[in-house]
Order: sequence, then structure tokens, then C-alpha cells
Amino acid sequence: MAEHYNHTIHKHHFGWNRANEPVLSIASGETIEFQTVDSSGGQLNPKSTVADVGKIDFAKVNPVTGPIYVDDAEPGDAIKVTILALAPSGWGWTASIPGFGLLADRFKEPLLHIWTYDVERMTPAAYGPGGRVPLKPFCGTIGLAPAEPGTHSIVPPRRVGGNMDIRDIAAGTELYLPVEVKGGLFSVGDTHAAQGDGEVCGTAIESPMNVAAKFELVKGANLPFPRYRVRGSATRHNDAKGYDVTTGIGPDLMQGARDAVSGMIRLLGKRHGLSPGDAYLLCSVAGDLRISEIVDRPNWVVSFYFPRIVFE
Repeated sequence: MAEHYNHTIHKHHFGWNRANEPVLSIASGETIEFQTVDSSGGQLNPKSTVADVGKIDFAKVNPVTGPIYVDDAEPGDAIKVTILALAPSGWGWTASIPGFGLLADRFKEPLLHIWTYDVERMTPAAYGPGGRVPLKPFCGTIGLAPAEPGTHSIVPPRRVGGNMDIRDIAAGTELYLPVEVKGGLFSVGDTHAAQGDGEVCGTAIESPMNVAAKFELVKGANLPFPRYRVRGSATRHNDAKGYDVTTGIGPDLMQGARDAVSGMIRLLGKRHGLSPGDAYLLCSVAGDLRISEIVDRPNWVVSFYFPRIVFE
């Protein structure tokens, strides 16, 4: 990154733990550049094959860079994190890992796609004949240490943030995280070049990149959960050609989500000749799950939006 920041760090750790020794202590208002690694912890690379997916050591997945101690931060406060910039690496991967993902019972064998993209122009990443996924780099895992003692997996998100996989925590976004331990102990990682809302196969375009952020302490915020502010459009990168939408309708939201995604997998296969596995990966990085209706008992509506710009 061309900008100057107060600090640059590259130390990684596995698992949230309030006892982790901070890499750095900062005052409110300081900026840091974080040099992250991909969510496989370097176990996958641009030359990896699908055989490598089955060899992943899950004790080494989802490393995060940090933790950072913010002076005077105490339980009940919030730390405002402004994402200043992201500098992507130019490559990434998307995989379906056995036992993981919305349709894990259907896709039992590993799948892998390696992506490359232009880091200067940030042009869409190519996916097979005719498909090009618009890019929107963001931080998949970003959060603070929980108050509960011991080491906790980074895979599930928590009240203090973590692996939230919110694609709008991108450059310009202001994220407020509730503090549970003294200093907050902030870490970030699991950076993505693109992802759809829902990350349905369990992975996005997992891509190492540098993340620059500014930290500000908000005393006495007493937030129940994280909140964030998005500057500008959240969907402009996908909106240009409109969307195809499939739905799932019934009394169970999870089943509705499965039905909506399965419908899109069938549609992409019929329209573009994609295998079910390829369509599943593409849905994860480009399509959005939405709850369209949750009040008309006894059935709810889940919709899956796939941007037509990928193939037009």
C-alpha cells in the first residue's frame, strides 16, 4: 500500500483467547496495516489441486493477524474500526470441503477452483467459459477476544465479531465491535476477493491481502452485537445486468435456503452448461441469499439472487 500507516504487523495466531499476548498496543486514532494470509493458512496455493483439499489440517485454518491492544478499552466500550484500504494479492481459491457448507450432504467430494485477477485494475475473475465474477475485496474475519477464558475456534462468529463473512466490511466501512476484555484484543484475517451473501459452499474467493484500518475507542457504547456503516452502494458491482432469482418456500428457513440455492444450481447448469459442483462454487462467490418474507405464517420465503453480469 502506498499510504503511510502508524504500524505494520504480520504475526498470526489460531483461535481467540483473552490470554493471547498482544503484538502491539495503540492509542485511539492510530492506523495499522495488517499483512494477512489466506484462510487455509498457506496450505493451498496457486498450484494446488483438488487432492490438496483433502489434506488440509483444520488446526491451521482461518489464521488471523494480531492481536492488537487498544489503550483504555474496557468491557462495555466499543472499538470503531474503519477499513481504510485493502491490497489484494492477485490470486485466490474457492473450495467445497467435505462436511462443510449449506449443501454438504449433497456435495460430499472435495471441489477446488483457483482464481487469478488483475490487482491494478481489479478486473473480474474468470470462471470457466464466459463467466466473470465482479470483485469486492473485504475482511471475512474481524473481531475482538471473547471474555470467556480459554481458546475458542475462529470458525463460528460471536458477539464480539470474528468470522462474520459480511461482504460489506470492505474499504470505507465503519465497524463497531463490543469490547469484552481489557484492550479489546483485535485481530483480522480470512480476506476475500469476492463473496455472495451466505457464502453457501463454505468458502469465497479466499485471497491473501493487506488490510489497513484505523482504530477509535468509543467509551460506554454498550453494544449488544457488532454494527457497521456502509458508505455508498453495497451492490453496484453486481447490479448492471439485473438478476435471476430462485426461491425456497416453507416453514424452515434453513431448508428454504437449501431449496433456493439448489434451484439456482439447476438453472445455471441448464442455461450455462455448468456441472452441479461448479455451479455450487459459483453461487458461493457471486450470489446472494435473502430472506424475502418472514411474517406470513406458517411459511417463509428465501430468495437466491444471482447477478446476470457474470455471464453477460
